Amino acid sequence: MKANAARFTPFFAGLMILLAAGWLLAGSLAKPVPEGFPTDWSHRHVIFSQPATAKRAELVGRDPRFWQQWYRRNTTRFLAGSPHDKLLRPAIRLRPPNTGKLKHDWSEDMGTGASAGAGNFPAKYSFQITTASCGSSPKPDYVVFNTGLLGSSGQADILAYDNLYTGCTAPAPAVYWAYNTGGQVVTSPVISGDGSQIAFVQTTGGFAVFVVLKWAAGTGTAAAPATPTLVTPANYYTCTAPCMTQVQLMGGGSQTTDSNSSPFVDYTDDVAWVGGNPGYLHKIQGVFRGAPAEVATGGFPVNLGTTWISSPVFDFVTKNVFVGDSAGFLHSVNSSSGTVVNSAQLEFALGLVAAPIVDSTAGKVWVFISNDGSINCAGSACAAVDEFTTGFTSMATGSPVTVGNSSATPNVLYEGGFDSAYVSSADTTGNLYVCGNTGGSPTIYQVQISGGNAGPVVAGPTLTGATAPCSPVTDVSNPNVTSGPSEWIFAGVQGSGSGSNCASGGCVMNFYDQPWKASTVYALGQEVLDSNFGIEVVSKAGTSDVAAPTWGATVGGTTNDNSVRWLNQGPLAVSYSGWTALTNYGGNAEIIDSNGNIEFTALGGLSGLTAPTPWNTAVDGSTDDGTVRWRNVGPVATASQAATGGTSAIIMDNVIITGGSSQIYYSTLSDQVCGISGTGGCAVQTSQSALQ
Repeated sequence: MKANAARFTPFFAGLMILLAAGWLLAGSLAKPVPEGFPTDWSHRHVIFSQPATAKRAELVGRDPRFWQQWYRRNTTRFLAGSPHDKLLRPAIRLRPPNTGKLKHDWSEDMGTGASAGAGNFPAKYSFQITTASCGSSPKPDYVVFNTGLLGSSGQADILAYDNLYTGCTAPAPAVYWAYNTGGQVVTSPVISGDGSQIAFVQTTGGFAVFVVLKWAAGTGTAAAPATPTLVTPANYYTCTAPCMTQVQLMGGGSQTTDSNSSPFVDYTDDVAWVGGNPGYLHKIQGVFRGAPAEVATGGFPVNLGTTWISSPVFDFVTKNVFVGDSAGFLHSVNSSSGTVVNSAQLEFALGLVAAPIVDSTAGKVWVFISNDGSINCAGSACAAVDEFTTGFTSMATGSPVTVGNSSATPNVLYEGGFDSAYVSSADTTGNLYVCGNTGGSPTIYQVQISGGNAGPVVAGPTLTGATAPCSPVTDVSNPNVTSGPSEWIFAGVQGSGSGSNCASGGCVMNFYDQPWKASTVYALGQEVLDSNFGIEVVSKAGTSDVAAPTWGATVGGTTNDNSVRWLNQGPLAVSYSGWTALTNYGGNAEIIDSNGNIEFTALGGLSGLTAPTPWNTAVDGSTDDGTVRWRNVGPVATASQAATGGTSAIIMDNVIITGGSSQIYYSTLSDQVCGISGTGGCAVQTSQSALQ
């Protein structure tokens, strides 16, 4: 414990320096106060592991996204109007339902054929750090979806919902605003620091237009959208909502298009970065606090000499923009001079579709490669995650690790999600989860990272037996559960999902991935994911050791960890069969019982005519069934829900203790019945409180 305390001291010293300096989320000098914060695609792509020194903490703390991440992961939120004392007595339990079914809180019809699109993210805004607000609030929390459809008088191209949470007065949700902005939005939107504006790129007349929009509550619906007043950039700052302005994206004297790039906003300097075809990196100044205009001096827009570029990521520490391209190169662009450093070719089939992830604290850039051009995976190419430093040199190749096979026509390897162990580590030690094996059946991989170095890689559950595309992976951590911290990874697959509730179609699935922690008090029944991608359940409460134990791989086996004893539930699986009568169950068989617990055959044999009543609910408890003896190895650690065509990228909200909890938001990729709102492309919210 003393060693841990010493390790955290520099971080908290730096944190106190920042608080004394008074850095707000918006980056201005003032006393930090509880205020709102956005969560959009860009917050997945700039992350911050724990600063190891006060100097580093002071440096990264000047980036508003540092504080947004810190509040998102560390601040408990309660639903407005609920008693504060409920914070200590949450009534939810973060476990999947008895059937292993992932339930959604709501699903709303955005229109026939509507979808945020594969790899694209919705965007969420919370007006208060500590309070989750319903539609009755003067400033309710809201979530924004692009529909992917051409706007018209009968179809919104972008819309938002409020009254989001299960504890809000019905109906939840409600359309907050919906607009026809005269174009088609096919990439992810972003939100201003104060939540009053939205920025996105739309295609209008075949060309890319950067749009900044001031919304007004209660204007428009999905099928009858309002039309914001279009004003010049010079008049935008003082226009009355709903209003918008547009900036034509230019390159080489001509208008450009944009097929792959979402805008990234530097909140401090009020600058947006966005890609355009063919291969231009655009810099737009005065985005939310001035007159939006493209910078056309100092080498901008920068032509990267390719067909298209992915979404750019700005690093506040180095002041460089990192972006991949259609030819498979990673670029580092100086944000002032436009000077470019190019990596070696990394991707040899689809291009670098997913934006890189930058760890500003550690100075790392993570790149996601669908086909690495090698013959190292059974004589064919591999899918890979490649690690660079933010100061990489020309023609650098990085340090790649393999995450399954690839092919000449692979699926996209989208970005992965880092777990809480990585984010809280002072030496970048933890795990990155990706949905790899792009040339075959999509599989979840655990990329283990130690001291900033990736590897080894452990293969986890296969999401489908087919060669179906997978979504990005999202990690959701909830540290505020009374039974102990809980963490899940979510991913969607576009077809033939193997989850028990996927109906062999598109599906969203989740898997428990709470990491083991040193010198931690563990209660009976708590679970962690071990380094073999297996679930370990506490069968004897106690305090863990200062170093992780050597985990056994035998299902039903035990591992001693200081005064804790762990029981091995086995590798994470997509689904489990239920009990059946008069069935010969051999050794190492597992089923899910009627309580949502996994039962393991301590003694194989023939099951009875009827299911045991009751099943023993105690961890490591046994139940006799005909000549079978079952052993309870803990709660099921996966759940699933059908999503026609698969899901867009999944965005997480931060923890809410009452009236909800950790929410995820996504859209379906194809039409389905959306709750009671109609049939079409669905905007969906699922919260952990629905996993009961």
